[in-house]
Amino acid sequence: MGLLAILVLAAMAQVSYCDGSAMDYGKALSKSILFLEAQRSGVLPGNQRISWRANSGLLDGKANGVDLTGGYYDAGDNVKFGLPMAFTVTMMSWSVLEYGEQMGAAGELGHAMEAIKWGTDYFVKAHPEPNVLYGEVGDGDTDHNCWQRPEDMTTSRQAYRLDTQHPGSDLAGETAAAMAAASLVFRRSNPGYANQLLQHSKQLFDFADKYRGRYDASIPVARNYYGSISGYGDELLWAAAWLFHATGEGQYLDYLANHADALGGTGWSTSEFGWDIKYPGVQVLAAKILLQGKAGAHAAVLRRYRQKADFFACSCLGKQWGSGDVQRTPGGLMYHQKWNNLQFVTSASFLLAAYSDSLASAHVQCSSGSAAPSELLAFAKSQVDYILGSNPRGTSYMVGYGNVYPREAHHRGASIVSVKSNPAFVSCHDGYSSWYGRKGSNPNLLDGAIVGGPDEHDNFSDERNNYEQTEATTYNSAPFMGVLARLAAGHGGGGRFGRSLSDELATAAVERDNQTSILSAADVEDKHASLMVIEQKATRSWTEKGRTYRRYVATVTNRSPNKTAHELHIGIAKLYGPVWGLDKARYGYVLPGAAPSVPAGGSVVFVYVHAAPPANVWVTGYKLV
Repeated sequence: MGLLAILVLAAMAQVSYCDGSAMDYGKALSKSILFLEAQRSGVLPGNQRISWRANSGLLDGKANGVDLTGGYYDAGDNVKFGLPMAFTVTMMSWSVLEYGEQMGAAGELGHAMEAIKWGTDYFVKAHPEPNVLYGEVGDGDTDHNCWQRPEDMTTSRQAYRLDTQHPGSDLAGETAAAMAAASLVFRRSNPGYANQLLQHSKQLFDFADKYRGRYDASIPVARNYYGSISGYGDELLWAAAWLFHATGEGQYLDYLANHADALGGTGWSTSEFGWDIKYPGVQVLAAKILLQGKAGAHAAVLRRYRQKADFFACSCLGKQWGSGDVQRTPGGLMYHQKWNNLQFVTSASFLLAAYSDSLASAHVQCSSGSAAPSELLAFAKSQVDYILGSNPRGTSYMVGYGNVYPREAHHRGASIVSVKSNPAFVSCHDGYSSWYGRKGSNPNLLDGAIVGGPDEHDNFSDERNNYEQTEATTYNSAPFMGVLARLAAGHGGGGRFGRSLSDELATAAVERDNQTSILSAADVEDKHASLMVIEQKATRSWTEKGRTYRRYVATVTNRSPNKTAHELHIGIAKLYGPVWGLDKARYGYVLPGAAPSVPAGGSVVFVYVHAAPPANVWVTGYKLV
């Protein structure tokens, strides 16, 4: 082959990689909803479309005297974990509320609503009393020692519950959010059911708020799988925001505003949104209230929430001048972590789309300038296109979509022959010896599943034992439904959640009347964020092996006149050496000690050394009490 031909082929490949115009978003939408049917537990309905699945978990809850059949398995295992399940239902509901009209046009609204109801029916069962919530069935330890179809399960099906003596504000709050959001989905088609969900939601919110505590302290078997790292402040605010949207009752807006400092809603600036950390979702919901002209006396607080929503968007776009910008792979994919990175990509893509549609003509304000709503949507589209195959490998990370997709998803049910094809019992040991290590494609297609995805270099290994990259989860797919529906509708397909013509006019008025207070350059930096001030100094330098090293001292000062900063999180980028005085944590760095805090007027100091200019240091989050 001649050099010219090689260059032409290379150029064609690059065009194919960069161009997402050939994406069939409607087909991908259908498959994303279909995947949820593979995760169903309980007695499957007559219209079940994933035909290789059968009934499972039929005795769940019996030992506890309660019916806990139904619900969803979270991923490639057979445990029903309450926190990710509730987040899945919340995000499916938000997807329908925002883009249900578009789903209807694609013929998928009914399927999406069925998927939501499969989850909420389970939550109704799991909440038999106002202050009791069953938060898990099965446990990860016994389940992960077994490779078995859900239809053959012999592992523990013990149920774990929350009550007044064993609180779990995060799990109860997320379940309250899910039921409030779902009540809006069913408000017109099934008002009686919507009222039932709303009653459960209100009770769960009261339970979560009155009896505070982390759920993984009450259900410790969940800690190694879905530990509540961010705490429960975000879920309490998240539930309050959804209850306000569902009811319009002022007490929930009051809660969202009055607890903004103490629960971290206006103190957290983060680029991650997922089953553990809900702050960006809270901030976008609060911004929606503001933009729809419904803030009332709480406009000032909601503007601070909106500034944090802008931070999230700007971090995704890479416009924060290094203070929280999301890392990207060479192929342009947002990259947070090696294990199931795509969960954050799908959730961010949805949140960017929903926020862009809420902004109308307004812009988000970033450290490096403003960004139009169209820019948010375009970036979300780029991430969706990457997932669907517009990437350096030409691989779709949705199973069953495109020509090249994962064939060996880390999934017990998909990797073992269907019980309908071969009903012979498969034991835990047989599953591992005969099926887990088996070379070749899974016998059952896990259609529509979004797997964990590639690493920071765009590399991916399609192997069943590579669970960090090939395991799919429900919470990867739930937000993806929404953004796919948005893109399938094309131009003019913007979200309508909570908006009427009067709301559109109110938004325009809010933007016109408050342009200076919301969007001026002076407000790009959150005024409350300035309460936590960081100063850096180079105190010493020396040369070693031809390189000049510097010792930097960073001081963080709480300038609040009367409030203590708790749970302070520090973000550091472009750090090329050791750091002293901070401990590495899930969301950046934290102060050492069991319950560190910075009193009003107080300061803390940390030190780092590297052969480079000062690192980028910023405050990721805190709570002011």
